Amino acid sequence: MKAITISKTGGPEVLELKEINLGKPGPNEVLIEHSAIGLNYIDAYHRSGLYPVDLPSGIGVEGSGIVKDIGNNVKDFKVGDRVSYSGGPLGAYSSHRIYPIKNLVKVPNEIELDVAATLMTKGLTTFYLLHKTYPVKSGETILFHAAAGGVGQIFCQWAKSLGCKVIGTVGSEKKIELARKNGCDEIINYSKEDFAKKVLELTNGSGVPVVYDGVGKNTFEKSIECLKIRGMMVSFGNASGPVSDINVKKMIQPKGLYFTRPSMGQYLSTREEIKEASDTLFEKIKSGQIKIEIFKKYKLDDIVQAHKELESRIITGPSVIIP
Repeated sequence: MKAITISKTGGPEVLELKEINLGKPGPNEVLIEHSAIGLNYIDAYHRSGLYPVDLPSGIGVEGSGIVKDIGNNVKDFKVGDRVSYSGGPLGAYSSHRIYPIKNLVKVPNEIELDVAATLMTKGLTTFYLLHKTYPVKSGETILFHAAAGGVGQIFCQWAKSLGCKVIGTVGSEKKIELARKNGCDEIINYSKEDFAKKVLELTNGSGVPVVYDGVGKNTFEKSIECLKIRGMMVSFGNASGPVSDINVKKMIQPKGLYFTRPSMGQYLSTREEIKEASDTLFEKIKSGQIKIEIFKKYKLDDIVQAHKELESRIITGPSVIIP
């Protein structure tokens, strides 16, 4: 069995492929043979040290595969089940792993396992953003940054299925058509255009009730400008670097804004929450309201290159690692 580990933080070169030995799963655990592993920006945060982890450590938060063995107390899963998961402990970058059943879900037969491996982090993130953090209403105009990215592909289609008008931003001209394919009604290239000015034009000066921002540092201040009175700034990622200190008097107080920094752990902490979210996600896929196109497949041996392409923003959609 093989796994990627890190013994120190740094660039992609700190990722090491090693042979591993696994024992039997514990009472509330299963042994999974991975079919596919999700590649997510949070993996780069763990690797670089932006999100500290105890070292040495495995890496990766998302995967899908087949159950090969179960612990003594496991009742809801059996050998042969098709499963997927997102969440700790880290260690998805592996051919096999032992995993607690708390975050595990069964994958419907209609959904391919390589697609399932791209869905859990990005899809469950989309669920809580649209249904829990700021529950959108049909007819609302919302702003989503990085509309051509992995989360963007799922988020924009999902928001459209709920009746929203979606303004999406992208970082280059070549990503405009992809954002449009994802469901955006309006697309702004923020590397060429003042997106705040354009959003205000598109909303007749009123602004939007919510901004969903996974980019971070480069878009934060302009995103604040886009919000209407009592609007909500949802900062959920750091693709361009973490958001610096917030000047409450300057940024928040003038329009009575709300600012939140949500994460999956706050919204999907119980099996009941995870089941609600995953059931809703899988129904969106099965109904065709969300269509997933995998951008690229990597081998475990190619993990250094995969992280280089992840951080250089070459990847423009859900991608997976095939062990």
